[in-house]
Amino acid sequence: MAKHEHVRVAVIGSGFGGLGAAVRLRREGITDFVVLERADSVGGTWRDNSYPGCACDVPSHLYSFSFAPNPDWPRTFSGQRHIRAYLEHVTDTFGLRPHLRLNHEVERMEWDADELRWRIETSSGSFSADVVVSATGPLSDPKIPDVPGLDGFTGKVFHSARWDHDYDLRGKRVAMIGTGASAIQIVPAIQPEVAKLTLFQRTPPWVMPRMDRAISGPERWLHRKLPVTATLRRGILWGIRELQVGAFTKHPGELGLVEKLAKANIAKSIKDPELRAKLTPSYRIGCKRILLSNAYYPALARPNVDVVAGGLKEVRGNVVVGSDGSETEVDAIVFGTGFHVTDMPVADLVFGADGRSLAEHWKDGVQSLRGATVDGFPNWMTIIGPNTGLGNSSMILMIESQLNYMADYLRQLNVLGGRAALAARPSAVNAWNRKVQNRMERTVWKAGGCDSWYLDANGRNTTLWPGTTGEFRRETRQVDLSEYEVLRAPEPVRATPEPAARRAARKKEAAS
Repeated sequence: MAKHEHVRVAVIGSGFGGLGAAVRLRREGITDFVVLERADSVGGTWRDNSYPGCACDVPSHLYSFSFAPNPDWPRTFSGQRHIRAYLEHVTDTFGLRPHLRLNHEVERMEWDADELRWRIETSSGSFSADVVVSATGPLSDPKIPDVPGLDGFTGKVFHSARWDHDYDLRGKRVAMIGTGASAIQIVPAIQPEVAKLTLFQRTPPWVMPRMDRAISGPERWLHRKLPVTATLRRGILWGIRELQVGAFTKHPGELGLVEKLAKANIAKSIKDPELRAKLTPSYRIGCKRILLSNAYYPALARPNVDVVAGGLKEVRGNVVVGSDGSETEVDAIVFGTGFHVTDMPVADLVFGADGRSLAEHWKDGVQSLRGATVDGFPNWMTIIGPNTGLGNSSMILMIESQLNYMADYLRQLNVLGGRAALAARPSAVNAWNRKVQNRMERTVWKAGGCDSWYLDANGRNTTLWPGTTGEFRRETRQVDLSEYEVLRAPEPVRATPEPAARRAARKKEAAS
C-alpha cells in the first residue's frame, strides 16, 4: 500500500467534472490536491464508452469548457475519440498530470468529526482530505437488468459502456437491448456487419435528424486566428437552447410542432406501417431525451433487422425471448440499458457525520443543496449532483456553474480560518428541493406521460434541472453561509502554566 497522503482537496473522478474541478483549483491558487481515478487514464464516460458510432448529441463548441476552447473540432457533433483527445489535451495544458492518482479506485470515504477531515481508502493507498469533491458522474456505472436465464447464456454478453473490442460481431446474430442514446448510435454502426440484428425496444424514443457536418478548414482557421468568432458561435448555440427551455419546463404543449417534425422523420425512412407504429412513441416529445440520428431509422428498415416491441422477457439457453413471446437464437447480447443514475454506487462508499452511508441517507430519494452539498456530510461536494442534469443543452455549462460554487465554498473556508468545515443545514436542503420539485410538476418530464430514467423509484425527477442554465449559474454563483452550520475542530487541551511562586515553593520543599 502507498504511504498515507493528506491534501487540502481530494477530487474523485477524471471526466469533465473532475478535470474541470482540478483546473479551477489551480486557477484559485490551490495546488494541494489529488484527483483519484479508478482507471488507468482520464476521460470518464468518454473513456469508458468506446462503442461503434459513439458521439455526442450536443454541438462540439458548446460541449467544451469556456476556459479551454477548441478551435479545431473536426465536426459540428464530435465523436468519442475527439472528445477524449480534448480531455487529454486539457489535462496537459493545465498541468494536471502531477495531481492524478490513476488506478486508485475509492473503496471507502469516512468523515472524521474530531479531525474535521475525510479518511479515504483506495485500492492503491490511503488519503485524508479537508474537502472531497465527488465528480464520479451519473453515467459511470452501467446498469444491466436482472433477466431470467441470462446466466445460462453461452454466447457473448457485454454492456455498451464496456464494449468488447476483441469480439468480432461480423456475421453474428446479435440482440441489442434498449433504445436509448447509445443504442441508436450502435444499431446503424453494426447493422451492415452482422448477419441478424434483433432490437428489443421497451419504449420507442423520439428521434430527430442530426445536423452534423465536417467543420471546414477555413472555419477552423478563423476560430484559431480570431477566437472571438468561436466564442460567438458558442454563444449562439447556448442562446438557442436557452430559448427552448420554456417549452420543456413550463409549456409542454408548445412541443407539438416538434413532435410533428419527429413523426415526419419516422415516415421518411419507415415505409412499413406496422414497423412505423412500433417506432412511434405514445408520450409527449421531450418527456424522454430527444435523440439525434440520420441513420437509426434507415438501419431499422433493413431486411436483417427485427424490432421486438415490449423488451426482453427472458433468456433460454441461447434463445432470447421477447415480452411478445417471440423467440430468437443469438450469438451475442449487447445491453444499452443505461446507468445507475438515481442509485449511484458511490453512495454506498461514503459515510457521514452520523456514521450512515450516503446511500442510506438517500434511501427515500436523492437530494442536495444547489446540486452540490448534502446535510450530514460536511465538506463533501458533488459535481453533477441531484437535479443538475439537462434535457436539451450542454452539461458543461452546469459543471462550470458548480465549479463556481466549489470555488466560493473553498474561499469561505479560508475566510473562516483554522480547522473549519461547512455542514449543509437540513432545513436549507429541504427548502431547496421543495422548490425544485414544485417547479418540476409542470415540466414535460413529469407531465409528458412517460417513465424515464430521469425518475427515481418514487416517481420523483431527481435528475434534471427545471430551468435555464443561466438561472442555475445565478443560483450557484456564491455560497450563502446562512444555509450552513460552521463546524470547528475541538481545541487541544493545554496544561495551565504553574505560577512561579508555587513552582519555587515546590522545589524548596523537594530540596528539604
